[in-house]
Amino acid sequence: MPEPAKSAPAPKKGSKKAVTKTQKKGDKKRRKSRKESYSIYVYKVLKQVHPDTGISSKAMGIMNSFVNDIFERIAGEASRLAHYN
Repeated sequence: MPEPAKSAPAPKKGSKKAVTKTQKKGDKKRRKSRKESYSIYVYKVLKQVHPDTGISSKAMGIMNSFVNDIFERIAGEASRLAHYN
């Protein structure tokens, strides 16, 4: 008995091909803006203190906020002290 001819599978309703834009000559790729953080320094200190311990991205975000907060407090206090003289 001959096998029935297979037709191309029907595309799914939600699937669409990604539209790619061609870059014109002279156009440059847009870079993400740089976001400064203390994460590399926190990680280096963590490895010095506890070499076998890691840190999650959520915890790193908390540590980054903590260091920024402490930095702002010290800068504010230094500003007040400098204002006295």
